[in-house]
Amino acid sequence: MLPLPRRYEAQGVRRYGFHGLSYAFLMQELARIGDPAATAGRVILAHLGSGASMAAVRDGKSIDTSMGLTPAAGLVMGTRTGDLDPGLVYYLQHSQNMTPAQFQHLVNHQSGLLGISETSSDMQDLLRREGDDVRAAEAIGLFSYQAKKWIGSFAAALGGLDTLVFAGGIGEHAPSVRARICEGLGFLGVELSEARNRENAPAISTEASRVSVRVIHTDEALMIARSVAHSLPSLIASPPEHP
Repeated sequence: MLPLPRRYEAQGVRRYGFHGLSYAFLMQELARIGDPAATAGRVILAHLGSGASMAAVRDGKSIDTSMGLTPAAGLVMGTRTGDLDPGLVYYLQHSQNMTPAQFQHLVNHQSGLLGISETSSDMQDLLRREGDDVRAAEAIGLFSYQAKKWIGSFAAALGGLDTLVFAGGIGEHAPSVRARICEGLGFLGVELSEARNRENAPAISTEASRVSVRVIHTDEALMIARSVAHSLPSLIASPPEHP
C-alpha cells in the first residue's frame, strides 16, 4: 500500500457523516418512546431523501456510516452517484477528456436518480411516472436495491438487527419504496404490516416481526437549536476574546 501524502498524514482523513444531526435526533426519539435498542441494541438509521445515508448504531454508539470522505459516497441519492469504481475516474479522463472539476460536478449534480431517469431527482415524480417510463422505474429499482444492500451489510456488522428506522423525505413519505427495500429481509426478522406502512404509521412492522421497523419525522433544525441553547450559557460566561 502506498503511504498517504504528508498533508493527509498530518490532517487525517475523516468520514463525512453528513446526517449526524438527523441521527442524533432519531436516537433521542427512540429513547423517548422507550425503544430498548436505543441504549442496548442494534439499530440501523436510514435517512433517505435527496441526500441519503445510513448509520449502524450498537448500544447507543455509531459504529459505521455509509458516507465516506465526501457526501457523494454510499447510497444512490437524488443527484449523487453513491459508491463508484475508482477506475471510473481514469476511464472518463481518457475516453471523454473529463477534467477533475467536470467529474466532481458529474458525481454530485448530474447523477443518482436524475442521471438514471434522465428526467427528475424527485422520488415522488419518479413514482408517478414509473408505470410508463422505464428509466424512472430503473431509478427507483436501483435506489431500493442499494438501500437493501446497505441494510444487509450493516446488519452483518452489527451481528443482527433490533430496530430499523426510516426518516427523510423518501423514508417518511414513500411507503412503496420502504416496502421494496424491506422485501426479502425476512431472514433478518423484518416483517412489514402492509396497512401500517401504507398509512406512514410510526411503527410499520407487524406484531410478530422480530425487528421493530419505525418511521420517524426527523428534525435537524431542532437539533441545531438544542446545540445552541446548550452552548449559550458557557459562551455568555466566557465570551471569546476579540483581537
